[in-house]
Amino acid sequence: MSNSIISAKNINLVFKTSDGIVEALKDVSIDIFKGDFVSFIGPSGCGKTTLLRAIASLEMPNNGHLSVNGMTPEEARKKRAYGYVFQAAGLYPWRNIFRNISLPLEIMGYDRAEIPNRVDKVLELVELTGFEKKFPWQLSGGMQQRASIARALSFDADILLMDEPFGALDEIVRDHLNEQLLRLWKSTNKTICFVTHSIPEAVYLSTKIVVMSPRPGRIIDVIESPLPSERPLEIRDTSEFLKVSQRVREGLRSGHSYE
Repeated sequence: MSNSIISAKNINLVFKTSDGIVEALKDVSIDIFKGDFVSFIGPSGCGKTTLLRAIASLEMPNNGHLSVNGMTPEEARKKRAYGYVFQAAGLYPWRNIFRNISLPLEIMGYDRAEIPNRVDKVLELVELTGFEKKFPWQLSGGMQQRASIARALSFDADILLMDEPFGALDEIVRDHLNEQLLRLWKSTNKTICFVTHSIPEAVYLSTKIVVMSPRPGRIIDVIESPLPSERPLEIRDTSEFLKVSQRVREGLRSGHSYE
């Protein structure tokens, strides 16, 4: 048995809808280890988010085995084993940034005297120090997403689940946040699962890229990144980066041959 942080073995997940049965995931197996940065990439509807939600115990596989930190996903959720960052920042407009980030800590019953230190620490990690008294509507989209990441980091879970957090942002902001996320990952040694539609983003960020097919979602390829840990944005112009990108692209193309 591997000592993986997240282990999926032959996961199948089916939704019953008014139009009939939808097979979202089929025979999905993957091992994710401590400190990995794993991107899941595939066409819309391929089950990337469904797999992330299954890891988070927000969806229940029909069969197969799924464990998080050696526990069932439900046990891991109850033990606060992960932070979750959604596509939209999901900040409460009536709470300032400090109070948005402190919300999970309040819910979990942290000592009120400890909360300011925790919030200050994560604000510094996402480079939002000085914005704690601002309200979400006073921040740009990129800053709101950084606040959302800070909220997910506030209780210091080992695992960060990120569902296409930068998808709605323009390319310049996205590039900047990609750089910031890599720095944050290196400084915290979190295990990150990241859903994206962007090939350059997946290749730039990841230690491991998981390529998925159209529904039913299957894993077509798992690419261990050969790129160095230090990754300036300019690395995207190198032959090594382009070679990995081409392998991802070919995997996505071949996936469409499934019937």
